[in-house]
Amino acid sequence: MAKKPARRAKSGPVTLTQARALAKIRAPGARGAKVERVTASPARVGLERRKLELKQAQERRARIKEYKATLAIMKRRGVKGLASKTARGGRAPKTTGKPLQVFAEGDSWFEYPVPFFGGGIIPRLEKKIGVPILNLAKAGDEVRYMFGVTERKILIEQFTRGCPAGGPWDAMLFSGGGNDIVDNPMALWIRDFNATLPPAALIHQARLDAALALVRAGYEDLIALRDAMSPQTRLLFHGYDFAIPDGRGICHLGPWLKPTFDLRGFPTLASTFAVTKILLQQFAAMLRALASSHANVTFINGQGTLAPQASSWHNELHPAKNGFNTFAALFHQTLKAAFPNRVL
Repeated sequence: MAKKPARRAKSGPVTLTQARALAKIRAPGARGAKVERVTASPARVGLERRKLELKQAQERRARIKEYKATLAIMKRRGVKGLASKTARGGRAPKTTGKPLQVFAEGDSWFEYPVPFFGGGIIPRLEKKIGVPILNLAKAGDEVRYMFGVTERKILIEQFTRGCPAGGPWDAMLFSGGGNDIVDNPMALWIRDFNATLPPAALIHQARLDAALALVRAGYEDLIALRDAMSPQTRLLFHGYDFAIPDGRGICHLGPWLKPTFDLRGFPTLASTFAVTKILLQQFAAMLRALASSHANVTFINGQGTLAPQASSWHNELHPAKNGFNTFAALFHQTLKAAFPNRVL
């Protein structure tokens, strides 16, 4: 006589097998499963990371190739609308001015890969200055990675080899540090909300100082690399404008600010904005001091450029189209002042 299947207990303690049965979870190693369960093993994670690195390297090579081909033509034929110095006697010049040779490294403020948006600062700046920019920036990149071993080698190669179309780089634009002080780690340097304290006191200053020190170290190394390998190259840095922590993300990424303030019990958008503003002001002050203490380094302070309203921003961290256009104009003005006969 066949045994009846054991009844599942409706209450009381259960074994692991019973618990899995109640939860309708297969036993590990069971055959015939309709859906394969994917385990995020170290080997799989490493493989996917390697695939991403190879894809990024391929993209970088393609950008360098395209930049070289484009600038080579412009150097040979001249840049339309870019006049050289007037000849003696006030005669019109026979050739156009020499195009500026510039490359960029940084984060999503330079490389904003949202479809149909028009990109970040760099593609908008290219249109203004009339010459291409070799853009090596990657959305989401952090200073601590940009000056780690892998990406540092890329920067060293650019400074030592110079422009792919020949000659040294005239300028290098850099955007970095924002991703180092926001998102999940931000909870370490934001205190629990206390209505009796001013906004500045709601920042754990010693911890923020430690985070900013790491970012500063990256900038210092960038300056040192430039000084040693391409001292004639002008460095341009910028400060991020005052972001609004309203919880808006983009393409399943973000938000990067509001979760920390929610965790810390901040009651209003005004209270979160006040602290964010102070944090970003400290970041800009650090860059301003760094630039002022080194030759051939320019800091572009765009803080206060955008109106403090949601329509100025595409999401918590990135300006709307007009905002990016405005920041591109700031870079254009700075480059025009430094290289008056080299850009439109």
